Amino acid sequence: MNKLSKIGVLTSGGDAPGMNAAVRAVVRKCVYENIKVTGIIKGYQGLVNGDFLPLNAGSVSGILKDGGTMLKSARCPEFRTPEGRATAYENFKKQKLDGLVVIGGDGTFTGANIFGREYNIPIIGVPGTIDNDLFGTDLTIGYDTALNTVVDAVDKIRDTATAHSRLFFIEVMGRDAGFIALNAGVASGAEVVLLPEKKTSYDDLKRFLEKQYSYSKDSSIVLVAEGKKMGNTFEIAQRVNEEHPEYDARVTILGHLQRGGSPTVADRVLASELGVAAVEALIDDQKSIMVGMVDGEIVHVPFNQALKNKKGINERLFNLINVLSGGKK
Repeated sequence: MNKLSKIGVLTSGGDAPGMNAAVRAVVRKCVYENIKVTGIIKGYQGLVNGDFLPLNAGSVSGILKDGGTMLKSARCPEFRTPEGRATAYENFKKQKLDGLVVIGGDGTFTGANIFGREYNIPIIGVPGTIDNDLFGTDLTIGYDTALNTVVDAVDKIRDTATAHSRLFFIEVMGRDAGFIALNAGVASGAEVVLLPEKKTSYDDLKRFLEKQYSYSKDSSIVLVAEGKKMGNTFEIAQRVNEEHPEYDARVTILGHLQRGGSPTVADRVLASELGVAAVEALIDDQKSIMVGMVDGEIVHVPFNQALKNKKGINERLFNLINVLSGGKK
């Protein structure tokens, strides 16, 4: 068991609801274990710039319910260079830190993996990303809140789609992973979902829509994961309108709306458990791992595995979309 004196905690990458809950858990666990903790402002940029904030139990009071991140986040091109990481390490030593907890996604963990191995620093990752695309954990912090935000928005848009007999293409986040689109599609009753994991051609979409409307569907929702390889969402809708003006296709881009808002109960609990688990991992001399949750149990996943392996979508849910869309085989 390692006797820690002081650790640092940072949030990096895209913000996700529940990041504050994770920071709070890290700080409160450190206070419980009599370990000093310092917040690093704006992620790796703060580590390079020497922007630190001493934290205590009072510092994180009231942030459990807040979206975003009190520690801020920023891109840091300097940290991608050996020189930038050398500066970061000097600041790490000046602060007399014994380890780091980093909260973020694959980009955050890539930087942590390199930095930790270069300077033999104990670093523990906490998965905080609305995309839920990290291998080795069933859920990531922020995913459940983002799903609820998307479903709420789709429900409202469907009211208009039904009132005017329109076809809506709704773009959600997930450039390289379609977890939000797929699960929100099932929960909101979307007729079609377009995912980066599935090679859906325009002709496939066209045949499906024509089939649906032939069964007296006077409105439809198509959820599109951003960056879908079959084309830009506006281009898809425009082509549908040109070939089938009777569909009256419209586009809504949900965008950063999905990142904000107060975290759900599920995200608050997950963030609290993983934040505490990260500190426990440091106390246990672990390094270069992500703490995750699988089947309700805390797991330790090496950064290399979390980054190298691809998390697959649930094929059963994907097939369920077609079954529940109202058509026939």
